[in-house]
Amino acid sequence: MNKLLLLSVFLFFGIASESLAQQFVYQPKNPAFGGNTFNYQWMLSSAQTQDTNVDPNVQSRNQAGLQRDPLLEFSESLNRQILSRLSRELVTRQFGSESLEEGSFLLGDFQIDINDGGNGLSITIVDTSTGATTVVEVPFN
Repeated sequence: MNKLLLLSVFLFFGIASESLAQQFVYQPKNPAFGGNTFNYQWMLSSAQTQDTNVDPNVQSRNQAGLQRDPLLEFSESLNRQILSRLSRELVTRQFGSESLEEGSFLLGDFQIDINDGGNGLSITIVDTSTGATTVVEVPFN
């Protein structure tokens, strides 16, 4: 009987102490899941330092520290400048008094066909290296 009384007192105080415990609230650390936004920079830098994977598509640097061929970079820069000039001329033609010449032009890896259609100016840009085609239509005023 003594043991039963002792066991019941122990269980009573054990259950009573459970009722005095506080409630646990889950607070995520990651800001992407609702955590504090000030943790973002720390978590990003921590993940980047732990990242040991190497992208196999990244070219290794040569001794001069350049990743690419300077001639290839020059060619791409020239293509970008010519396409930029073409876009400026299109905007000038649309909103200014100058006109754009019709014809077919080969600029590096791009073949550009400019035609005066019935509804406006039609420009077809074909990337000869990949075969990708882009058509730009500028309507008349």
